[in-house]
Amino acid sequence: MPVTMALDWLGRIQHELLLFAAVWFAIGALDEWGVDLLWLWLRITGRVRTGRVETRSNAPLRGVSAVLVPAWQEAGVVGAMLSHCLSVWPQRDLLIYAGCYRNDAATLAAMTAAGNDPRLRIVVHDVDGPTTKADCLNRLYAAMRDDEVRSKCRVRAVILHDAEDMVHRDALVALDRALDTADFVQLPVRPEPQAASRWIAGHYCDEFAESHGKGMVVRDWLGVGLPAAGVGCAFRREAIDAIAARRGGREPFAAECLTEDYEFGLLVGEIGRRARFLRLRDARGGLVATREFFPGSLSSAVRQKTRWLHGIAYQGWERLGWSARPLELWMRLRDRRGPLTALVLAVGYLLIVLTPLTAVGVWSGLSAPPPPDPVIRALLIFNFVALAWRVAMRAAFTTREYGAAEGLLAIARMPLANIVAIMAGRRALGAYLAALRSGLVRWDHTVHFAHPSMVPAAVR
Repeated sequence: MPVTMALDWLGRIQHELLLFAAVWFAIGALDEWGVDLLWLWLRITGRVRTGRVETRSNAPLRGVSAVLVPAWQEAGVVGAMLSHCLSVWPQRDLLIYAGCYRNDAATLAAMTAAGNDPRLRIVVHDVDGPTTKADCLNRLYAAMRDDEVRSKCRVRAVILHDAEDMVHRDALVALDRALDTADFVQLPVRPEPQAASRWIAGHYCDEFAESHGKGMVVRDWLGVGLPAAGVGCAFRREAIDAIAARRGGREPFAAECLTEDYEFGLLVGEIGRRARFLRLRDARGGLVATREFFPGSLSSAVRQKTRWLHGIAYQGWERLGWSARPLELWMRLRDRRGPLTALVLAVGYLLIVLTPLTAVGVWSGLSAPPPPDPVIRALLIFNFVALAWRVAMRAAFTTREYGAAEGLLAIARMPLANIVAIMAGRRALGAYLAALRSGLVRWDHTVHFAHPSMVPAAVR
């Protein structure tokens, strides 16, 4: 009978998809357990600790620090960001280079309205935007170099921030002191909860709480390459010049790269320089981190994560290659697993649909029950245990940073995070194939409308 034949084929397809998903879920679980067990061992033995701020926030800097802030269509946030930076960082050796494009008058006006502080330099790119963030950063870096020639004063540290960032008052001095012993220092990123987007924006809170509370800590201790987040990261000038020389020119940032921050951080390790992930608590117990509002709608979250996947997984493989060092290879595999993860998750959700259909066929007698498969049974038990552990870890890290209510929400937000990953994985593959055909990389910029300093903490 056609129905019986169709159900038999459906059962075979389900079996193969189940085996595929179960194997890759198990491999992913082993990968995560490796990081989890390392982190637990480091915490139990006291090898890593979250330090305390020891130097006052208005202490003098060791030298000139230049903050580069590229912007495109950020009129809604960049003025508040610059004003906040200038108010909480009073050091006279601070210079902020804020960059916009000649066809973005609104962003230029917002930057100008931030005040006439002599430490603020507004740089207008001489091309129409948007290009890429890296291209805008190169323009700001060139302006900084021109100022060095005029002032005969060399910049010691270059700090990267975005137009939507809310910096911590202790961050500047913390970065400055950490550069005494490192060439690249990354502070944590702390997404702010949003009352209007507990689910979409909230899932960023969960992911960064775990990634910057565990993953980056483990990477730092292992001594492997640290990806820069593009915000709250500082580089010694010598390291930037060395990377520019490696690229064969005066521009350190790769204008054709969608995730130049990630690439730049790994290059610091490749040229033999030291990187450091810095976790500190201030006098009130708050995390010294860069706070910002992440996308609050499904479409904007998918666009942002599409850019991350395209840049890190596809361009990262293409531009940086792999490594012969086992630990470094492990971390690059973790960084670039996004497209495969999206595929496996999609298969998992497809199985949720197929399983009831095949069960109905067996129950109605239209198809025979599949023979027991001990391998799949063992994999399913293993993956169930791994899932329970994964849920517990996600909830624990979110609770530590945001409280018990957000920790419980983190569990409910995990399926949503998976859906965003699946959608972004599909779009990233399409974007990469389109870039291969055209030779052009499109910067799908995320526009921001609110800065944390504009919103009372009670309604965030």
